[in-house]
Amino acid sequence: VEPSCTSALKEYDDLLDALVDGDGYYYACPVGHGSLPPQQVCPTCGDDELTTEPLADTGTVVTFTEIAVPSPSFSGQTPVVVIADFGPVRLTGRFVDDSDRLEVGSAVAPTVASSPDGDRHVGVRLASER
Repeated sequence: VEPSCTSALKEYDDLLDALVDGDGYYYACPVGHGSLPPQQVCPTCGDDELTTEPLADTGTVVTFTEIAVPSPSFSGQTPVVVIADFGPVRLTGRFVDDSDRLEVGSAVAPTVASSPDGDRHVGVRLASER
């Protein structure tokens, strides 16, 4: 793995650890553009003066999709991927609750999910299930 990839993986793992601890964050430039996952420069304006800001405890589902043909690590499952608005950022994550209760506009909370093979990734759950 190249050094820049190693650094990006470490930053992603740090974000997952923060989510587990209830201390989620995003990156913000001086103008106020937010970005997730962790970046080295603002994807909107290119500024490299980024600070970490607390991620809101809840967000609102903007859209979601059920993956009918999942990757091999989710063989036999139909994961649901959610995009949720958390203010200055949108978070993409795998939905970890019963998808029959999910709809656009649902309040969700960030969490950490795991694939069947144990890899961690960003997840979301219904805020009412906290």
